[in-house]
Amino acid sequence: MKNWTKKNIFLSSLLTVLGIICFPVNLLVITGVIKPGFNQFAYWIGWIIWLLGMLLVLSPMIMFPHKGGVAKGKAFVHTTILVNTGIYSVVRHPQYLGGIFAIFVTTILWYPHWLFVVLGIFGAVIIFLSSKEEDQRLMQKFGDNYKEYMQKVPGMNIFLGFIRYNKHRIKKDQL
Repeated sequence: MKNWTKKNIFLSSLLTVLGIICFPVNLLVITGVIKPGFNQFAYWIGWIIWLLGMLLVLSPMIMFPHKGGVAKGKAFVHTTILVNTGIYSVVRHPQYLGGIFAIFVTTILWYPHWLFVVLGIFGAVIIFLSSKEEDQRLMQKFGDNYKEYMQKVPGMNIFLGFIRYNKHRIKKDQL
């Protein structure tokens, strides 16, 4: 944890606590402390969002060893090459977005309760702030290449990311 500031440690700790409280297999619900409502349709949509979120969370673990110049035997976080293909051509932080989907959005859909809505919003804001910290770190690591990448690819707005990706692909096909 070389370059971690007190702010990084605080946000990470707070996010860990919120993630535990709001985890989809929820101890507050299982123990009966909270008795949320139930909506069958929202529950099944929650499963779809959870699966999408988990795919996004796993994306760097899958892509970085193959595309990021990670040395054999090193963890996926030791990238040496900026990855801007695949899901990284749509959003810069799929792992953070996946965390929002898999933990906070899924929990709200599975267990509709005001406490999970409030904590989910709070958790999403903390993840967003963490993604901004990550952008700063990656600008230091990859320099102007990352700054250019930031201008082309949104941080976590997957809808805008797909729109930009498709516009870029259409322009490329027209050439």
